[in-house]
Amino acid sequence: MSKLTDLPKRILIGRALRSDKLGETLLPKRLALPVFASDPLSSVAYAPGEVLLVLSIAGVSAYHFSPWIAVAVVVLMFTVVASYRQNVHAYPSGGGDYEVATTNLGPRAGLTVASALLVDYVLTVAVSVASGIENLGSAVPFFVTHKVLGAIGMIVLLMLMNLRGVRESGTIFAIPTYAFVFGVFCMIAWGVLKIATGHDMHAPTAGFTIHAESSGIGGFALIFLLLRAFSSGCAALTGVEAISNGVPAFRKPKSKNAATTLAAMGLLAVTMFCGIIALAINTKVRMAENPATDLLDHGRPVGSGFTQDPVIAQVAEAVFGHNSIPFVFLAAVTALVLFLAANTAYNGFPVLGSILAQDRYLPRQLHTRGDRLAFSNGIVLLAGFACVLVYIYGADSTRLIQLYIVGVFVSFTLSQTGMVRHWNRLLRIETDPAKRRHMVRSRAINSFGAFLTGLVLVIVLLTKFTHGAWVAVLGMCVFYATMTAIRRHYTRVSDEIAAEEEPGDDYVRPSRVHSIVLVSKLHKPTLRALSYAKLVRSDTLEALSVNVDPDDTRALQADWQRRGIDVPLKVLDSPYREITRPIIDYVKGLRRNSPRDVVAVYIPEYVVGRWYEHLLHNQSALRLKGRLLFTPGVMVTSVPYQLESSELARVRARRRADWNAPGSIRRGPVHHHQPREKAREH
Repeated sequence: MSKLTDLPKRILIGRALRSDKLGETLLPKRLALPVFASDPLSSVAYAPGEVLLVLSIAGVSAYHFSPWIAVAVVVLMFTVVASYRQNVHAYPSGGGDYEVATTNLGPRAGLTVASALLVDYVLTVAVSVASGIENLGSAVPFFVTHKVLGAIGMIVLLMLMNLRGVRESGTIFAIPTYAFVFGVFCMIAWGVLKIATGHDMHAPTAGFTIHAESSGIGGFALIFLLLRAFSSGCAALTGVEAISNGVPAFRKPKSKNAATTLAAMGLLAVTMFCGIIALAINTKVRMAENPATDLLDHGRPVGSGFTQDPVIAQVAEAVFGHNSIPFVFLAAVTALVLFLAANTAYNGFPVLGSILAQDRYLPRQLHTRGDRLAFSNGIVLLAGFACVLVYIYGADSTRLIQLYIVGVFVSFTLSQTGMVRHWNRLLRIETDPAKRRHMVRSRAINSFGAFLTGLVLVIVLLTKFTHGAWVAVLGMCVFYATMTAIRRHYTRVSDEIAAEEEPGDDYVRPSRVHSIVLVSKLHKPTLRALSYAKLVRSDTLEALSVNVDPDDTRALQADWQRRGIDVPLKVLDSPYREITRPIIDYVKGLRRNSPRDVVAVYIPEYVVGRWYEHLLHNQSALRLKGRLLFTPGVMVTSVPYQLESSELARVRARRRADWNAPGSIRRGPVHHHQPREKAREH
């Protein structure tokens, strides 16, 4: 099967890269920004809308609270960015929140952070892609009726793009991300200019009124509503931690470049978020959680046929005009950048998975890099989880967003608490006054960050738990339990196979080796297996056959005697025509009679060259080997015999070795340089 998939694999993800080419895949700041920060940058496309949707419960009058909510989100964003700038300098290895929490708070806190981040990364892909599909559906009706299919297709496409390698995916994603930022800033600047010159701007929903679910809301209920709106607006902060997890992917100086990218991301995100909120209020955007019934046009519900566009689309229409070129441009790049926002998770999840695999919390396969020097197994696993989530929730971004944010604020809070302990530990041993002042300042930043993110975490849990956040908490618990079980298994296996300092039973040579050659018919593969078994020179050697068909067994015995083979042939009866069980029982009987003996089983096997031929041969051998592996003191050896089709496979392999990938001719020939010492010898 690997031969069949080799060509499409090379076409889809490109030619394999040598390990020493890893440095060429590192990212400069201009590419690192769209790769690691596309999630928080693109979240301004839906975070302002989430704030207005929650406030609409109390009617249009509650919209005047939105600027204050925006200010709170900005303060939180700058606090988190400033805190993570300390993280990337103190822990540049790429462990991010997981490493900080594990080092300073212990393994359980680290595993809690890892569980939260893994859930958050999966949700980032699901939410971003679902939101992008909904934006695209306003222009292409096909995606309205096939949301799940379109979302899964986009997740798979993003997976393939990331499998090509982080640098190539960064180049692909840079243009639309920067185009989105450019478009939003142009919209904000043009809108401010029109306001300053006295132009009236009206959103498509400006003439609607909102049917308030709770009119005259006040007191504790109002406070709870504002806190819920604030927690929804905190969606703008998702993905901030990805930069601290991806520090190894930056060019040197890694920490400095990562810190600079963090600052640029924070400044761009808060400016766009505040600008869109301000223009939404000025253009009288109206949003409702149930627009068909709660949006009223001249006192009547707009009905199920009405499509509620996102806030950014309504603001763009008010500023640029309906179907104008700038409006179409911004709508297109918004939909595109929402798809690409998932790339933050595609870069964060595999790196974190690799670190967790190295610490034996996840399967070791996640630690290795693939052909393109990306963590391919982690990328594929993330895509699989996201596809399942999108399918279960019908690619509905409104339902998926309710699951969001919990995980990221769990990691924020524990990470910043860990950083406070980090600075406390260093301050106890540091004597340089200048360094101590720097550490005290960093500790103050992280302390404020821990307090504020912890407060937001409580708010998010209180306001979103019954709206779907419990699913994210459940997912964190499942990840935590799974990783704990994997670590326990690896630890148990490691202890079991560790070599002892003093000689034990494993150092003692077996008293004897009893060799068995399995025989079904007397043919060339059997004769080769017998010859090889004789070469090993074991203490005893016998051939073993199972009597399934009496006529075939008699023919085998007669042929054995006629040829005068000097290896005794033993035949096992099988009244129920089984092959595997009699052999297993016989081998176990030998072990019971002589526990210190080793039984060596030789199995003749055919080597074929076509994939479908594997289905026709060696099936009994596979079952036998699988069963014998669980029998202590038994060694299993396959003795291959190459059929003619295997020669054809060898020819095909040689042709593939000489085959040039599409475009390789343009790269020019590969020159193999000999070492100088060998060149002088020649």
